[in-house]
Formats: sequence, C-alpha cells, structure tokens
Amino acid sequence: MKEQYFKWYSPNLNRDIEMLVFGHAGYPVILFPTSMGSYHENKDMGLIESAKWYLEQGLIQIFCPDSIDKDSFYNKNIHPVHRIENHVRYDKMICHEIVEKIKNNTSSGKVVVAGCSFGGYHAANFAFRHPGYVSHLFSMSGAFNIKSFMDGFHNDDVFYNSPEDYLYGLDDHELWNMDIVLGTSNWDICFDANLKMSKVLTDRNIHHWLDIRQERKHDWPVWQEMFPHYLSRIKFF
Repeated sequence: MKEQYFKWYSPNLNRDIEMLVFGHAGYPVILFPTSMGSYHENKDMGLIESAKWYLEQGLIQIFCPDSIDKDSFYNKNIHPVHRIENHVRYDKMICHEIVEKIKNNTSSGKVVVAGCSFGGYHAANFAFRHPGYVSHLFSMSGAFNIKSFMDGFHNDDVFYNSPEDYLYGLDDHELWNMDIVLGTSNWDICFDANLKMSKVLTDRNIHHWLDIRQERKHDWPVWQEMFPHYLSRIKFF
C-alpha cells in the first residue's frame, strides 16, 4: 500500500500544512481527522487499514489533511469571530489547495469526503457548502452544529458553517445528486445530532441513508466497520 507525505505552505492559512496520501490510483477520498486530530490520526487508529483492499486494488486514493481545530473552534484564547474566520480559511485551503487539484482524478470531476466524529462535521460541512465538488459524503458519528463553539457569537460565517441552519435555504441541484450516509449508533454521543441532521435532509427531500448501528460506542471500532462498508457504495467504473 503506497503512502506519501506532503508538506507545503498554504497561502489560505498563512502556515505550513501536512497531509498523508494512501494508494497509487483511484477515486479521491478526503478523510478528515477527529477533533484537533493530526494528518496521521486516521492511519494511527486503523481507519486506513480498514480500507486496505480498496487501496491495494487501485480503486481509491485517500487524502488525509491536517486539521487546524486548535486554531479555530477549540481556541478559547481568541474571539469567536477569529475562530470562525480561521475555519473559513481552512475550508478554502481544502477546496482550492487539495480538492481542485485532485477532483479530475476521476471522470466525475468530484471527490468523496468522509470523517469520524468532528471529522464527520468537516466532511458534511464541506460537502454541503461545495456540492458541485462532492459525489459522496460519509459522516461517521458526526455532529452538525457549531454554535457551542461560538460562546453566543453569531454572524453569517457561523450561520453558513452550521449545516443544520443553512441547508434549509440551499437549492443547488447537486445536493440531490450526492450519495449521503450518516453513520451513527444507538449508543453514540452524537446519535441525536444525526437524527436531527436526517430530519433536515428529509425536510428538503434530499435522499440519504441514516445508518444506525446497534449497541456500538462512539469510537474507532465501529468506524473501522463503517468506512469500508460505505466505500462499497462508490461506482468505480
């Protein structure tokens, strides 16, 4: 299984960013880390290994970018307006410095986005903000509201990065073309968040699969089961 390390200066973030890429060819999959996680977390916790067959067959390439959560949502030392500004810069980095460079690796001109826990938020928020770039969204135990990170502060950037809020006003036809999976479990700390997100999608008549696993915790073992299962939904040929 091919593994490559990349480090570059991000003009959107004004800092260096790191990323691991797994696989030698195939459909591009952006896999976000969990809360404040690093670019190597998904490898360290066995999620990459769970997709080994797809990688070795050349069906997918997995791109694991670093997060900047410590400088955005989780940085209590700066004002919330700067927290959300930093996240918006991260979104631009993902879009312009990664996705736009790899989306044409497949004939669809799109990518898959996925993530576990807070990585599920990042995946969902990117997918819903940029539906023309995303063919599949696989959120595993994600949550979809960022108000708790904002200490009561609210502006347009907060609104347009909270999918529960802005999805009601979106009319991009690409949303109805996307394959969306919300993976959760009845023991998941984000179970209610997934039920609420599913209702929002249902209210908009956006087809999706709410996959509820039984008696599984919000942890890596269930995500290692979900990820390869969801990858099987991709139409590779």
